[in-house]
This record gives sequence, structure tokens and C-alpha cells, in this order.
Amino acid sequence: MKTIKNTNIFALALPFAILLTYPFIQEGAFGFSLLSTMITGFLQFCIGVKMLVDNPKNKDLQIYMTGVIVFFILWFINIDLNYNDILSYVSFSMPPILAIYLTLIIYKIP
Repeated sequence: MKTIKNTNIFALALPFAILLTYPFIQEGAFGFSLLSTMITGFLQFCIGVKMLVDNPKNKDLQIYMTGVIVFFILWFINIDLNYNDILSYVSFSMPPILAIYLTLIIYKIP
């Protein structure tokens, strides 16, 4: 569990650490910080899958995975609808909510 917590801390801190390099690497720091959020999402998804495999009856992890699936379904639907404004706002708000939710799950489980 300590490895999962450390991986989650690394995943959450990575975009902020890259953004802190902005005074030195002005051109690419913001873009790389935004791109690193995809790494954060992938690492958190892997953590969520591992935790769900280890504990398949945990309702919180099932809700997290359902949220991830709903996010990608909405994303693909939004592409087909030529980027509907309401779905775009929901799509932008879901990843931070899912990241916070998984972090709370990680620290809630002993």
C-alpha cells in the first residue's frame, strides 16, 4: 500500500513539478505540464485497476472505475457531436474529480 501511495503522490506532483520549471524553461513548461496530466491519469488508472483486482467488492473502487468509463464514453460521444459545450464542460471537470476521488480512496484504505 505504501508503494501505491508513493506512486499516487508522484503522479499528482509531476505536473506541478514541471510547472515550477517555468522560470527556467519558459516555452515548454506549461505545455509539458499539461501533457504530464495524461501520465497522471494513466498512473492513477493503473493504480485503480490494481486496487480493484485486489479488492473487487470495494464499492468506492467500483464507482471510480465507472466514472472513468463514463468519462471516456462522454468523450467519444462529444467527438461525434462536434464538441457540445455541456459535454465539454463535463469532460474538463471529470479528470480532476476522479483524481481527487481516487486519492481519497487510497488514503481511506489502511
